[in-house]
Amino acid sequence: MRWDIFCQIVDNYGDAGVCWRLARSLTSLHGQEARIFCDDLQTLNLLASGIDPKIKGRIDLQPWEASFSNSRHPVRAADVVIEAFGCDLPERYLAGLLIASKKPVIINLEYLSAEPWITDFHGKPSPQSHGIPKYFFFPGFQENAGGILIDPIPKEPSLTQQLIPESLRASWELLRPDTKRISIFCYPGAPLIKWLEDLGKLGENFDIVLTHGQFEQLQFSIGNPTQAIFLPDSIQLISIPFVSQDEYDWVLSQCDFNIVRGEDSFVRAQLAGRPFIWHIYPQEDRAHEIKLAAFLDLYLEDASQELKHAVIAAMTWAMPNNWFQSIDSWNAHSKTWRSDLLKKQADGGLAARLIRFVA
Repeated sequence: MRWDIFCQIVDNYGDAGVCWRLARSLTSLHGQEARIFCDDLQTLNLLASGIDPKIKGRIDLQPWEASFSNSRHPVRAADVVIEAFGCDLPERYLAGLLIASKKPVIINLEYLSAEPWITDFHGKPSPQSHGIPKYFFFPGFQENAGGILIDPIPKEPSLTQQLIPESLRASWELLRPDTKRISIFCYPGAPLIKWLEDLGKLGENFDIVLTHGQFEQLQFSIGNPTQAIFLPDSIQLISIPFVSQDEYDWVLSQCDFNIVRGEDSFVRAQLAGRPFIWHIYPQEDRAHEIKLAAFLDLYLEDASQELKHAVIAAMTWAMPNNWFQSIDSWNAHSKTWRSDLLKKQADGGLAARLIRFVA
């Protein structure tokens, strides 16, 4: 089938990351045809950089306007049209669908959620006045939800630690031996300076891998973009360049602890089998707190009471001295969670469930 995926970038990398990973799963694993129409093609191309040309070549990346510009890019009607995260289709594109000889199926692909109510709405129709069938599709962790994107499944860290991506070699040479590694990719507003200062009091050495832009965010948080950041000697900050999606997956697998944000890195942190903090996108109505609590209910369902307290404290930005003593049991729990997650997605996860649903 031919799939048209529409992506309007809200969360900078997260929305584009999900759409790109979905398109590559559909094409590389399931032999589908996919186009992405994106309103920020530069960001999308950055995420797709460094990818095997054979994989990238299967996906047609187009600017948003190309979906309705017949003179530059004639539109061939798709079998499936995906409105990623509820974005509205361009009116002129929709008009083309109305006169097409074969009507597609429109999928409103929602944000990933662990909230129990999504299973009641997953796969339900959304009647439209124009008559083209449209359905809600909710990615989720539950077996009767839409699944998660699992491509590519990361290898065990011990098998990949020697395969350092070229773009990361200079940064990785700065890592100290026998030192715990923590990667950080989070939104402004997190109390990172205080968090790192507290981490430095634990009596261990930590190498902090800062993703692109995080160091500047740290400087901004102390009120002076030019001021030096003073942390205990046990803390070493290492900034890495902007890396492709696959290279970032590798970083997550090589760190002992990860702080992530958005949807794509949230899933990849779980598949890395490491403890992590999910800095969920803050919303004014505090709906993010409900989403985080719903995930933790699933994530910690079989955990001990001590570990539940530790993980909830960490996820809500308690200082490390309040929970780091449970890091070993959290590490074991993360590996078990990863294994169980992959078993539940053995049917192919989100991409495969989408194909079956449409069929």
